[in-house]
Amino acid sequence: MNHEVFDGLDVSRETIDRLEIYVDLVRRWNPKINLVSRNSLNDVWSRHILDSVQVFRCAEQIEHWVDLGSGGGFPGMVCAIMAVDEVPDAKFTLVESDQRKSAFLRNVVRESGANCAVISKRIEAVDPLNADIVSARALADLPTLLSFCDRHLQKSGTALLPKGASWKKELNDACKEWNFDCETITSLTEPQAVILRIKGVSRG
Repeated sequence: MNHEVFDGLDVSRETIDRLEIYVDLVRRWNPKINLVSRNSLNDVWSRHILDSVQVFRCAEQIEHWVDLGSGGGFPGMVCAIMAVDEVPDAKFTLVESDQRKSAFLRNVVRESGANCAVISKRIEAVDPLNADIVSARALADLPTLLSFCDRHLQKSGTALLPKGASWKKELNDACKEWNFDCETITSLTEPQAVILRIKGVSRG
């Protein structure tokens, strides 16, 4: 891989080694369970890993990070791997209802040494997780994501939600139903995309 993909993001050699184990597992499992699109598999470092690392860098403090609808583990598993060396006491919980994807994620946990639990249930069926960070990527529209955050995020917690080019419309729609404070951070991988850093979620 080209380590320059992480320029300016301060990723250690040990963390890159763990991420390489993860990418190798993605490549091996992908033909069977379609973790990422075949096209993006060739560009996995910039399309998926870097995209997830930048979400990790948006977190101010981490105790319990919950990633919803984790799929192949972006960004949650990448963030859990980043934390192994940087925030070793942080706990991660990945929620993924697909049993095969959950099996893949548990395999990555074993191979990478991440401090991470995987829950194989629908998000709505999981007891409130009281997270201080909630993340979700390519899972649902913002109003729906905020309902999940309302359930699983502690009152003082932060949601980190990557969104594509239509993020302004989603933000306007969400404001009709929800009260929240939102900061937008421009994506490093896609100029039209952002990471929404949201706090103070409550029903409008």
